[in-house]
Amino acid sequence: MNQQIQPIFILPEGTQRTQGKNAQRNNIMAAKMVAETVRTTLGPKGMDKMIVDTLGDITITNDGVTILEEMQIEHPAAKMIVEVAKTQEAEVGDGTTTAVVLAGELLKQAEELLDKEVHPTVIARGYRVASDKALEILNEIAEEVGEKDEAVLRKIAMTAITGKGAESAKEKLADLAVRSVKRVMEQTSSGLTFDREHVKLEKRVGGSTEDTELIEGVVLEKEAVHPSMPKSIQSAKIALLDCAIEIKDTEIDAKIEIREPSQMQAFLDQEEKMLRNMVEKVSVSSANVVFCQKGIDDLAQHLLAKKGIYAARRVKKSDMEALARATGATIVSNLQDITIKELGFASRVEEKKIGSDDLTFVTGCKNPKSVTILVRGGTDHIVDEAKRAMTDAIGDVAAALKSGKIVAGAGATEIEVSKGLRKFADSLAGREQLAVLAFATALEVIPRTLAENAGLDPIDVLTELKAAHDKKQKWAGVDVNTGKVMDAWNRGVLEPLKIKTQAVSSASEVSQMILRIDDVIAGAKDTRGPQGPPPGMGGMGEY
Repeated sequence: MNQQIQPIFILPEGTQRTQGKNAQRNNIMAAKMVAETVRTTLGPKGMDKMIVDTLGDITITNDGVTILEEMQIEHPAAKMIVEVAKTQEAEVGDGTTTAVVLAGELLKQAEELLDKEVHPTVIARGYRVASDKALEILNEIAEEVGEKDEAVLRKIAMTAITGKGAESAKEKLADLAVRSVKRVMEQTSSGLTFDREHVKLEKRVGGSTEDTELIEGVVLEKEAVHPSMPKSIQSAKIALLDCAIEIKDTEIDAKIEIREPSQMQAFLDQEEKMLRNMVEKVSVSSANVVFCQKGIDDLAQHLLAKKGIYAARRVKKSDMEALARATGATIVSNLQDITIKELGFASRVEEKKIGSDDLTFVTGCKNPKSVTILVRGGTDHIVDEAKRAMTDAIGDVAAALKSGKIVAGAGATEIEVSKGLRKFADSLAGREQLAVLAFATALEVIPRTLAENAGLDPIDVLTELKAAHDKKQKWAGVDVNTGKVMDAWNRGVLEPLKIKTQAVSSASEVSQMILRIDDVIAGAKDTRGPQGPPPGMGGMGEY
């Protein structure tokens, strides 16, 4: 008797499953599309993207990670590529586009090997070997840099800013980036350390990008709490309070019974006395500036103003910490503990109007371990992009100083590493050699993209670059203005080694991970409307 075999359902209804080569193709296609999106922004001739969100807010930028975050990418493999950009941003602060473009190209080269029936795990293993060798070559060719090489550090910052909207003021911005990093960097037993939080970037619309300035101290988005307080205080003695200058409400429900009017007056008098005592505590400590993380009562504001004390309230925790670092003050949690020992010092605290906002400037600190860069520009979009350019420049200078090693940009490093990998591939046997050669070819995407974005012929440019490197010109890069080969080092196109090593390792790891996926099982969404499963999500996992 011919029995009909019943299909077995192992996955819930509406689950979408893609297997084998289809799964790989889809994932590689998604990753390549992400890379293509940001590719046109690479280099000094890169273009910008305008992204409009659901609320109609506009972002104009050519910063890779900003573009990818604002785009709200949904595809799971594409999200993995976005993670590469985020890692690059967190680790260095620059080179996000390079990392993403490289990841996309590694997968594109892998796809060609898959078509030749090379197994994905062989490609992944070859990529791992190539990545290790590439990092080795990078460390060999890198040059040393130290704190005293200010001219070199400025060139690194200028390279980061070139190609961004703030390029017109790149000399000024580069100088500020170097000064701010050198100011807050600290020497520890394990070497130089830099915390990006210690350089605060405050943006204000108005003026031009050239008006951007470095304040050796802290700028707060706060004004004096009382109009009759002094607008400027010289030789400021600063108290930082983590407690309110107001009467606390009781934690438990308390009932106060007042039987006659005089008792009411006595109660109010007592409250006033408590507030006067609090202000007196501040005054006795000899503080003439108070920054309070919590509230300040109206009466306390009046009393502080009468004593000529400048006060600001509801200051952010991060700003309080920055003030503590810059002025040497201790944050006090109890007013009873405040003495002259807990105070910080600055030569001036003043309220200034910048644009339409009142800001408090704390300047002239002896050895500020916290500084502020006030970024200016003609419109919101210009200021935002200038701030992103400064973030990149600061990250690059800090990365260069931390590792003490730098390389040239303009595609020179990638061609040199590619050349080294091809030589290394000759020593390998088997199919892994093909993967290492594919890795070497993928690295050429950076100079090729720089040429394409400048409207040059990429084949001519790459041929000339390779010829120059074969003649032992290790820093030969592409001059995007003329299309000719230039010595990128002498031209001052410099980048920290960390940008390259991080981009190579991240791009390599993510491409290996994507290559090893041969089955994508997307769970059915709960939010299915009356229309049934989403498009292309039919089937129930029938095996």
